[in-house]
Amino acid sequence: MPLIWCSISGHGFGHAAQIVPVLNELGRRMPSLKALLRTTVPPWLFQDRLHVPWDISACEQDIGCIQQGPLHIDVEGTWDAYDRFHSTWMERISQEADAIKRHSPDLILSDISYLAIEAGAHAHIPVVGLSSLCWDQVLIHLQQETPPEAAPIIQQIERSYSLADLMIRVAPAIPMPAFRRTIDIGPIAARMEPDHHGVRHALGASTDEQIVGIAFGGIPFTSLPWDQIEAMSGYRFIVPGPVPPHVHRIVSSDTLPFRFQTIMASCDILITKPGYGTIVETVASGTPVIYVRRYNFVDEDSLVRYLHRYGRGLELSFEDFVNGRWEETMEAIMTIHASLTPAPAATGAMEAADILKTYL
Repeated sequence: MPLIWCSISGHGFGHAAQIVPVLNELGRRMPSLKALLRTTVPPWLFQDRLHVPWDISACEQDIGCIQQGPLHIDVEGTWDAYDRFHSTWMERISQEADAIKRHSPDLILSDISYLAIEAGAHAHIPVVGLSSLCWDQVLIHLQQETPPEAAPIIQQIERSYSLADLMIRVAPAIPMPAFRRTIDIGPIAARMEPDHHGVRHALGASTDEQIVGIAFGGIPFTSLPWDQIEAMSGYRFIVPGPVPPHVHRIVSSDTLPFRFQTIMASCDILITKPGYGTIVETVASGTPVIYVRRYNFVDEDSLVRYLHRYGRGLELSFEDFVNGRWEETMEAIMTIHASLTPAPAATGAMEAADILKTYL
């Protein structure tokens, strides 16, 4: 039974969203495949999505970025966290390599932990990266001037990435110069199955009301402008997590009998940040997107370009978002026609599976 060790970044849910379709495709080609998920992503995210046999081993694989909510990166806190993470670097490598050896996987797949890549190299197991971004480039672009104490950290990340046997770069992607060998593949998007009638009925929405989903990935909001949202007539809103008891236009997705992907595909408008899975999947489904940018995360430019080229998108400023000034942009997004340029086929999961099978 082939065993694939999957190191998945816990920074949001986008890295898991890329890995899962690839493992499912690989499982169709190799029915005896088993996956060990090395990650801090909660197990519930993989239930009903990952169709190969899997176990989970909770372990921090990387830092990513320290965030105060989904739209603000704590730059100082991020560098402090990396400094602590790297202060015991060789001990971390040794412990992770020992864990890998105990399980004896046939292949290590990393999205996109450099710890897993270097540990896999130490354990003499083939290592393949798979992602649309990498952490050295995220850190380089995090602020205008990289602090001097950060340079050794970035150099260590680049050295670790250079140990990978291969990097599978998922479109739309950023440049990844640290990897010695790279293969480009198409987008990875989970199949979206909308239920427009069912979702609308569950919300009690009238035919002249627009359904608006609010989805900012795996990092939740601590607060939204609830009163301003509630006052927007002509709309019903779906948000993850709890909602105040006094609102009627806003419903928690947790209370609806649908998978979140079904809810997202059934909305008339989605309000989000430019994250990989959300942008690629909404472009594939044709859902209009209103996005709020962070402006210091490296893959935002490529994702926004992808959205405007192949989908329907408008930007909402951070100030307008937090103050509940949404209506003008929501009205405008519905007047934008679908792009005449067809989006690239979401062939990435199949292409990645074909590549990974050669290692197994």
